[in-house]
Amino acid sequence: MPFVRWFAALGLALALLSAPARADDAAFAQALSGLAADGFAEKAAAADRLAATGDARALPVLQAMAEGTLFVRKDDGKLVLGAVQGREVTMTDPLTGQVLGTAASRDLTKITVNNALRSALASAMGTLEIASPDPARRRAAVESMARDSSPETVARLRAALERESDPGIKAAMTQILARLSLAHTDPVARLKAIQELSGTLTPEVRALVAPLTKDGEAVVREAAETLVAAIDRRQMVVDVTLNLFQGLSLGSVLLLAAVGLAITFGVMGVINMAHGEMIMLGAYTAFVVQEAFRAWLPPGFVGAYLIVSIPAAFLVAGAVGVALERGVIRFLYGRPLETMLATWGISLMLQQVVRSIFGAPNKEVANPAWMTGAWEAMPGLVLTWNRIAIILFALAVIAAVAAALRYTSFGLQMRAVTQNRPMASAMGIRTGWVDALTFGLGSGIAGVAGVALSQVGNVSPNLGQGYIVDSFMVVVFGGVGSLWGVLAGALSLGVVNKILEPYAGAMLGKILVLVFIILFIQKRPRGLFALKGRAVEA
Repeated sequence: MPFVRWFAALGLALALLSAPARADDAAFAQALSGLAADGFAEKAAAADRLAATGDARALPVLQAMAEGTLFVRKDDGKLVLGAVQGREVTMTDPLTGQVLGTAASRDLTKITVNNALRSALASAMGTLEIASPDPARRRAAVESMARDSSPETVARLRAALERESDPGIKAAMTQILARLSLAHTDPVARLKAIQELSGTLTPEVRALVAPLTKDGEAVVREAAETLVAAIDRRQMVVDVTLNLFQGLSLGSVLLLAAVGLAITFGVMGVINMAHGEMIMLGAYTAFVVQEAFRAWLPPGFVGAYLIVSIPAAFLVAGAVGVALERGVIRFLYGRPLETMLATWGISLMLQQVVRSIFGAPNKEVANPAWMTGAWEAMPGLVLTWNRIAIILFALAVIAAVAAALRYTSFGLQMRAVTQNRPMASAMGIRTGWVDALTFGLGSGIAGVAGVALSQVGNVSPNLGQGYIVDSFMVVVFGGVGSLWGVLAGALSLGVVNKILEPYAGAMLGKILVLVFIILFIQKRPRGLFALKGRAVEA
């Protein structure tokens, strides 16, 4: 279509006319004419001369040549930029930027390029782009020039390195220059390249320097071995730190999942197989609140859904827990097998109810903007914000629960019932209501755990099933009813799991942890932190 050709030609003209830096027209025209040479080597030399002028008009010309839209008119040999549409070409003068009209494609000769010339063009365009005020364009230019190891390109990079102010681009330039110099025939140049790379201890640098550990020159070989050893030591520190962080992240998830179970199991002795479903209810509460915010509030307020989800999930799961205790569990005290079977059946019912309301497919709960992305503590050590937030949130929850049990009237009554139920009842404490509220507190905390889990994965009716066994392991290992035991048990088991995974695999690692806990319980039946009290010790 004609207007398409004219629009493309107009774009080329504007690019040329708006070029801020112009060399002498005669010098530019002389360098431009060399692009029509017969040989590819002559064309590459002409492209280098054109880039050396520093004229911004050269960039559209080199781009057109690389894309196959640079032509020579057969009638007068003039070089033109072309916007091809079918069999017609709209021509633009690369020197003045004026549109020269249209011509049939048979009246033009396209300037051809090969792979070697394309590399030379990329390097020449990189030379022009590397002076751009836009850091992104300068970085892209550096990466394109990295494919050309000619002495001219190295000289241009070194000159640009002296002018560069962006630390990230300077590091990239230094690495590219050193990489180009590592293959130099002069051992002094190779040694200098190794020394320049010694400040960048990354796996990429190790891959570049490792072949020089077999260099024929002893001084180069020793320098390469020293640098590789330093990178290996740093990488070991990064790997250990990442394993610890991932272990703490897993441990914080286990902590949130297990702290509610520690309260119900420790105070009431109830094996609640529906505890995982309380986690699932909290996650679905976060999903419902998120959808409500999206439907009824402006987009700028959607990220606040997470703050509202936490108390909402606590209330929903806590209410279900109180109803479960008052309606079922209180009639089964003293019968652990029947309690376990009843709560297991209730867990299946809750899963089916959720499937009926929300459907079986997973639901996505998006991270707020302030929890997306990651923090790069150092090169190679990337810590995601959502995991950091969950670790801090888990510690805040355990601190809040500990403060409530320590400093509130309800906490005092709950501790009294835990330590000696008959004496607490004789002192006028309504142990039945303490049991109900305790079960509600544990279920509410599980709901809050579901909100946290929704930030690291999808929400599904089976969400809680993956944490119920691990939660019981944490409670038994740390000590039944002990918050500090749950904290120590969750974090230690999380770290141990992540340390074992690279060597034994995820499944075998869990089996080894389970075997360890079984052996540990044989030695310490009450766990790491045993509760004290007449009823407990009896």
